Amino acid sequence: MMITRLLGIAQAAFVISSLALGLQARAAGAADQGTELRYAVTKVAKALLPSVVHIEISQERAKDPTAAQGLFQESAPAEEQETALKFKQEVTALASGIILDDKGYIITNNHVVEGASSIEVTLWSGRRYPARLEGADPKTDIAVIKIEPDTTLSPAVFGDSDRVEIGEWVVAIGNPRGLDLTVTQGIISAKDRRRILDPSSYLSFLQTDAAINPGNSGGPLINLEGKVIGINSVIASESGGFEGIGFAIPGNIALSTARSLIAHGRVKRGWIGASVDDLDEAKARELDLPSPKGVLVIDVIKDGPADKAGIKTGDVITAAAGRELLDAAMFRNIIALFEPETDLPLEILRAGSSESRKVRLVDLESSLRLIASTVKARMGVEARSLKQQEKETFGIETGVAVSWLDPAGPLAKAGFEAGDIILEMDGQMIRNVHDFASIAATILPRQVTILLAIDHRSGESAYVQVKAR
Repeated sequence: MMITRLLGIAQAAFVISSLALGLQARAAGAADQGTELRYAVTKVAKALLPSVVHIEISQERAKDPTAAQGLFQESAPAEEQETALKFKQEVTALASGIILDDKGYIITNNHVVEGASSIEVTLWSGRRYPARLEGADPKTDIAVIKIEPDTTLSPAVFGDSDRVEIGEWVVAIGNPRGLDLTVTQGIISAKDRRRILDPSSYLSFLQTDAAINPGNSGGPLINLEGKVIGINSVIASESGGFEGIGFAIPGNIALSTARSLIAHGRVKRGWIGASVDDLDEAKARELDLPSPKGVLVIDVIKDGPADKAGIKTGDVITAAAGRELLDAAMFRNIIALFEPETDLPLEILRAGSSESRKVRLVDLESSLRLIASTVKARMGVEARSLKQQEKETFGIETGVAVSWLDPAGPLAKAGFEAGDIILEMDGQMIRNVHDFASIAATILPRQVTILLAIDHRSGESAYVQVKAR
């Protein structure tokens, strides 16, 4: 009995000791996790601060900087200093950028450097360098500038923005209101936000509640692994300051655009030669599809890449590059990541059967003639560059003039005449003939589009509604 009792006490003591050790281990683990969480942002900041630069831009503007910008605003420039110069203003703007490599290439926003007469970059160390513009892409709001460094740089590491999850913790670094290298934190509030600045644009944004203010433009949005997953660009604000709704260009799109700008001085965009539309429940039932996943091909340009690959009107593209398609905007974003002369793998549904196709994308620039013929057929118009006299007469720098009209075409029916000037299409600025052709080519058959135009006779401007054929 005595031996049994002693063994029982020993067993009880062992159990108590084990429980105590377990509680201590859990407490230590919780402390470690608390310490790790406490310093998570600190680690990210230490890793990325040397990769973020302060950008100072000087430019002449005719624009009134005090004018209202509406709900969605670019998050730069900040602290504008004006000096009256006849009808223009000399403006100094502050923004942010990210070092891409040790050669001195820096990524920022196009709206930051657009129209800059001079650009100066200040590194984390305080060293200052003049910078030159290497290339810019208004469609993605990405630009690349370059300095000639005489010191070692700290390039940022980019992560996969496609893998970002809603609710994921993120950190923003930039120069809001001229306050250098400010660090803020928040979460990814939403993904794939579209039509933020341009109602007809397919560019999607990451939404975050990390504090972003004027001057943050071009700075990084970073995950807790210390990798850049977005370029801060826009805020939604009625006050002009932070209200918890900021937007960043996804890192994958930004990095792909920057690499093309560095390699070619422009973005070489792959072109598929087909128009697609979203699928909804009604269309899915009409086509006898199990779900409204994928995009519907509604137009294929003759002799274009899709046509040569055997894609037909009525096909449903369910996946591209191995990714299941949710909508037409996602499809266009995937295409934008592929350069010309590369194959884009597609999965399609045709008459209930699944097929695999590869489309050899071509350069959008080299396809302008084919695109122009499509625009001519669909919109009944040809356009030319503006003459200097027209620019001076109407006080404009961008746009195209109508050079030919089909008397029975959509623009002629809407009242256009040869010589009229087109400034915008569905809110997108028309800078030149290339812009006009590439934007007009995205208009779907029988789609209603809004043009901002100038009557060449009266000089008055107006928005005109046009329905494509």
